[in-house]
Amino acid sequence: MIKYSAVIITKNEVDNIARCIQSLLPVTEDILIIDSGSTDQTIEIATSLGAKVIETKWLGYSETKNLGNKEADNDWIISIDADEVVSESLQHAIKNLSPQENTVYMLNRMTNYCGKWIKHSGWFPDKKVRIFNKKEIFWQGEFVHETLAIPSHYTQIELSGILEHYSYKSLDDHWERLNKYAELSAQEMHKKGKRASFIKLHLAPAFRFFRTLILKKGILDGKEGWIISSRNAYMVRKKYRLLQQLNKQSNE
Repeated sequence: MIKYSAVIITKNEVDNIARCIQSLLPVTEDILIIDSGSTDQTIEIATSLGAKVIETKWLGYSETKNLGNKEADNDWIISIDADEVVSESLQHAIKNLSPQENTVYMLNRMTNYCGKWIKHSGWFPDKKVRIFNKKEIFWQGEFVHETLAIPSHYTQIELSGILEHYSYKSLDDHWERLNKYAELSAQEMHKKGKRASFIKLHLAPAFRFFRTLILKKGILDGKEGWIISSRNAYMVRKKYRLLQQLNKQSNE
């Protein structure tokens, strides 16, 4: 029988970590927390629930997750964020899974936005590869777009059940994350030598609003869909304005 290790990176996740760990207990006994400077009760809660904790400085998303995979006891990894919960249906699917070589497994994530499950707006379905063999697969990327390096010949299989994502607790929380994402995205684009063109600055935000609300059916999510669409446009505008500033600074 294949054994799994669950790897979770954390910093000040006191509101989420217990719920996350408890949802993993039915599928694995090896739960590893990689914590980067929590000042709340995250570590105490995690250890009280039987998780192992490694404390480290922040290495970036990819390298921090790779450290966790390296230190995990088992080869097969379940990579979970602290604000995610393995639903009962997904627990059942994992327990009945017989992982195969040259295969990775996708989980379908549904996000809870300020108390409401979002089923459109480009947020669902949201399929993420989260179960893989660490001997062959690793995380890559520096800023906000960490991805798994998966060989082209690998098969990707989606498991049944939902990975519940309790991402945004409030509208203010959403604003804070959007601004952080915009800043990191601008840094990433600048490092790659990209420019903030007129089209990107003025047309890309409008298209993102249209894409989220209409093409991705955000309108069916009601008030929340409108808010998400508007804020997506704001985020796009801000990241290109920040990129424009970085471009100017590098030319001075």
